[in-house]
Amino acid sequence: MPIINFANPIAVITGVVLFLLVLYLGRETKKAWVVGLLLFAFLGVLIGHTIEFATIAKDNQVIYQAVTKSATYDLIFIFISFLSYLWIDDMEAKAGKKKSIDNSLEWFWNKV
Repeated sequence: MPIINFANPIAVITGVVLFLLVLYLGRETKKAWVVGLLLFAFLGVLIGHTIEFATIAKDNQVIYQAVTKSATYDLIFIFISFLSYLWIDDMEAKAGKKKSIDNSLEWFWNKV
């Protein structure tokens, strides 16, 4: 079985709670690096699941399915962490009265 098994619903709930707590901390402190650390943590977990997939998942179908499901959840967490990083970075730039290089989230709600 994977080290962090997102095929288990308790692990998914723990990941969501951890994400929400870190997002709240990043929003309150207006520091994007807090959410950036979480983003890199999820990238590290994905790398670990990839190594597990390449080494032991081909031996057993149950492990194969668990690692595949865990990697899918990793990608979802990476996506929402990246969007959260952009959001907190925009808040940090506005709070510090810094000019943002680009308005990264403007494309998300820009009317076409």
